[in-house]
Amino acid sequence: MPLGLGRRKKAAPLVENEEAAGGRGGTAGGDGGGGAGHGAAAAAAGTDVTGTEHPGLHAPPAALRPRLVFHTQLAHGSPTGRIEGFSNVRELYGKIAEAFRIPAGEVMFCTLNTHKVDMEKLLGGQIGLEDFIFAHTKGQRKEVEVLKSEEALGLTITDNGAGYAFIKRIKEGSVIDRVPLIGVGDMIEAINGRSLVGARHYDVARALKELPRGRTFALQLTEPRKAFDMISQRTAGGRSGGTAVGSGRGTLRLRAHGPATVEEQPSAFEERAIAKVDDLLESYMGIRDTELAATMVELGRDARDPDALAQALDSQLGDFAFPDEFVFDVWGAIGDAKAGRC
Repeated sequence: MPLGLGRRKKAAPLVENEEAAGGRGGTAGGDGGGGAGHGAAAAAAGTDVTGTEHPGLHAPPAALRPRLVFHTQLAHGSPTGRIEGFSNVRELYGKIAEAFRIPAGEVMFCTLNTHKVDMEKLLGGQIGLEDFIFAHTKGQRKEVEVLKSEEALGLTITDNGAGYAFIKRIKEGSVIDRVPLIGVGDMIEAINGRSLVGARHYDVARALKELPRGRTFALQLTEPRKAFDMISQRTAGGRSGGTAVGSGRGTLRLRAHGPATVEEQPSAFEERAIAKVDDLLESYMGIRDTELAATMVELGRDARDPDALAQALDSQLGDFAFPDEFVFDVWGAIGDAKAGRC
């Protein structure tokens, strides 16, 4: 539906309209965002894991696929395992669980090329073909009471694409920053006893936003299991803004629907556009999700005007109910990236 002709009114930011000030958020690096769960747009023609040009979504028989083998370890320490034969994040977690003989539900999230709880190196929808995968598993459970003294709690939420939402960043000086027991990487299991396992990050952000100001609420959290050298580590860090691009020369892109595809690394334009759109997602919705940002850039790169972009977003990502102002900003961000202005 064209902009201004009955589209949805602007929704208030769900958690915060976060400025550029850094907070607790891991160390610097490339962003991984919220996982493969937002690859909702139909897969573009590309090269599938057989190396064959392939316009559709039907994967070839497993026996005909080449072996794409990745090395992995548990982040708190383990022997090195080898995994292969996955097409999405849930399957990846299942393969990791098989390799280390643990329940798949124990895997909270993965980072690329670091065992640290580094929110800038989260595994999202793309894995470099030479990347090393570190799996972070469930550690200590805890319950914390928080007084919502301000509208904005100071949280940025992401998720792992497989049912767990967790804290990606804590704004310095915010309500949550003043609660030392809450840390970056903590999975939000429940709010006031209401389970959020299986909820997407935007659902969790909305639930936090809707909590009444001036009231105390309970957060049930699970922190990632830490290795010995991480026990005293604080999660201080700067502003994020990288993209979910691995260090390998090519990348395996995981999709919610259809086969994983082997692709070239994003162009400089795509990297700039994805980073900017991811920043806009955080500003408007209190979430970061580079796979969602990448999908939006795909939908917008050939859109002829903001109305065409709005129609594409409504068609493929209508559940988000993006406000008009956000769509205009996304259109501008993609245009700036094309022109090399950001």
